[in-house]
Amino acid sequence: MKTIGHGYYWNDLEVGFTFRTLNRTITESDLVGFINTTGMLEMIFIDQTFVHEGGIKGRVVPAALPYALMEGLLCQTVQQMTGLALLEIEKKVLKPTLVGDTIHSEVEVMAIKPTSRGNRAVVTTMNNIVNQRGDTVISYKAVRMMAGRAPGSKSDR
Repeated sequence: MKTIGHGYYWNDLEVGFTFRTLNRTITESDLVGFINTTGMLEMIFIDQTFVHEGGIKGRVVPAALPYALMEGLLCQTVQQMTGLALLEIEKKVLKPTLVGDTIHSEVEVMAIKPTSRGNRAVVTTMNNIVNQRGDTVISYKAVRMMAGRAPGSKSDR
């Protein structure tokens, strides 16, 4: 019987495979909870009257927040029960993200390198976080260790 919500094994993926996540709107509660949890109590995040030098209008959120939200969506779907470790991140913040923005990730598998043992592989993806205006706000390369399908089992995808 198929388990609903199970992620992809590395051997279910192929280089060039692309997908997008569901949308997620960033709320004021997300911002407040995140900055209180992380201690990122900078004026730009906690003072609504703070004047941004760049003329940004709206409540700016730490770039770590949209990144964490999108990683959460990936953990709940693509990597559920198959993601073993996050090995490396190379991240570029391209534009600010604001409270009220709706974001999603567009992901492409760039490389798959099976390990010599353990039925695992190192999988590299390019992840672009895109807002409701179609702007890429964060672009990051992620390198992860992923579990493989048990020998002899068939993909149900």
